[in-house]
This record gives sequence, structure tokens and C-alpha cells, in this order.
Amino acid sequence: MKTFQETLDFFNQALANLPLDRQPEGLYTPVKYELSLGGKRIRPVLLLMAYQLYRDDMERVLPTALGLEMYHNYTLLHDDVMDKADMRRGKPTVHKVWDENTAILSGDAMLVLAYQLMGQASADHLKAVLDLFTTTALEIGEGQQYDMDFESRMDVREEEYIEMIRLKTSVLLACALKLGALQADAPATDADLLYRFGENIGLAFQLQDDLLDVYGDPKTFGKNIGGDILEGKKTFMLINALRLANSTQRDALEKWLATEVATPEAAREKIAAVTALYNEIGVRQLAEERIQAYFDAAFVNLDAVALPNERKENLRHLALALFGRKS
Repeated sequence: MKTFQETLDFFNQALANLPLDRQPEGLYTPVKYELSLGGKRIRPVLLLMAYQLYRDDMERVLPTALGLEMYHNYTLLHDDVMDKADMRRGKPTVHKVWDENTAILSGDAMLVLAYQLMGQASADHLKAVLDLFTTTALEIGEGQQYDMDFESRMDVREEEYIEMIRLKTSVLLACALKLGALQADAPATDADLLYRFGENIGLAFQLQDDLLDVYGDPKTFGKNIGGDILEGKKTFMLINALRLANSTQRDALEKWLATEVATPEAAREKIAAVTALYNEIGVRQLAEERIQAYFDAAFVNLDAVALPNERKENLRHLALALFGRKS
């Protein structure tokens, strides 16, 4: 079984060789640009690693892995348009290099290309692959809509938020693992356990992202601290701060959330004030406990997969590395 790096190198070579030479260039050049922006390629690598738990001929499922990465990047491209984001991974976004209409149309092409690649699954697995992928794609759209709905609500409950991040983030990781297992003819129980492993890893990872947005180191976090606070984004931190705050703390939180910032100094003041309230209310510890709970649940799922532990070690190492932990 190949290591994460060997599997990633194998996938990146296939992605680099993916033929995208159709015309017109104005449609496909932005697709190639979006794919060139990089990223960890976690989803296709998870698919290939899940497949390798049972079989070694990774070439057989490369089209599915490529389709998954194409789909993921399609969602990022459209997210950047919706969020009016100027940068993605340190480079200008597609709609900034070209324009919004081009970005929308090229994103649509990426979705079609993703389905075209998924359609190359072997005939005996094709229906299961397409059924799971289509359900997942719908769920991601549902999660995105919930996220948009939450922007105008101050009464979002924690369970609603967890369901939103499950749909928006976790199900694609879970889908990747199950797509690999399904095409390797893994036992149905194992395929479901791997799905739940991915789901719990995704939940832990998103909650950690919420936490690091407040308490992370900008040098290692990869983006500025406090962005969610400035946007008034409904995160695990904010939802629980509003839930647990006393009347004085809630009034202060709502005042700061309503405060518009026009200068870097004002932004820093707002971030510091909200962070101080989070510290008073105790949401950091709550988030850390919840992250650990989902992390532990993920490894319970992986441990239950009916394979020798050494066969699952690469997946375990990958999950630990995602959280900056050691085995």
C-alpha cells in the first residue's frame, strides 16, 4: 500500500495529464487555472487510500478520484463568486482574472466534466458511484443554503450548525472514502464505517477551523485571525457564546457584532473585544472538547473496519497529520 505522499504524487501526475484541450479556450482556460491553484488534494487521496485498503490497482479508480477533485474545485470556484473573494490560495480568483460570467460558465463546465469522469467507473460499480456522488452533491448545495440562511439569523442552534457543516464540508470527505471502498468491493459494513470516519473527521476539522480563526497563529493558520468575527459568521464559537452568555455579555456581543469597522485598528479592537468575551464565557474549552469527541469517534469508526491495523495505518497517519497531531 502506498503512503500518502506516494498516492498524492500518483494523483497529481494524473491530474497534470488530464486532457482539457476542448474549445473554446475561453471556457477551458479558467478550468485549468482553477485546478492549478493547488490545494492538499485530500479528497481524491482519501478515495485512493480507501481503495488501497482492499486492492492495489489504483489506476482503476483514477477517473473517480479526478472527478471528485474536479467537483470540489467547481464548488470553490462558485463559492468565490458568491463570496466575492479576491484571492484563493494566494492567487487571484477566476472571476478576478476574468469576470463573473466566465467564472460561472467555467464552473458549470467543471461540474459536467466531474460527472463525465464519474461516468467512467466500471459498469458493475457505476450506479452505486453515481448514486452516492449525486446525493453528496445535493447535500453540499443544501449545506451552502443553510449557511446563507444563517447569515440573517441570531437564533441558530448548535445542532443546526453541526448539520450545516456536516452537509457543507464533511459529506464530501465521507463520500471520497466510501467511493474508494465501494469500487474495491469492500464489505458494506466497512464502506459505511469508512463513510462515518470521514464524516467525523470533517466535523472535527471544521470545528478546529472555527477555533483557529479565533485562537490560531496566522503564520500556520494560512489566513488572518478573526475573519469570522469581522464577518459576523455563525460559527460554533459565536453560537455557543450567544447561548451561554449572561445578559450583560450578550448585550456586549450583539453590540460588537453590529459594529462596522472601517480601519485596521477598529478591526483589531473588535476582534480583541469579541475574543475577550469568548474567554469569559468559556467557549474555547467547549470547542476543544467537541473537536476531541468527533476526533475520537472517527477513530472508533476506523478501528471497527474489519482489516488488520497495519493495513489502516496510512489512513490513521493522514487523519492525525490533518490535525497536526502525532501517533
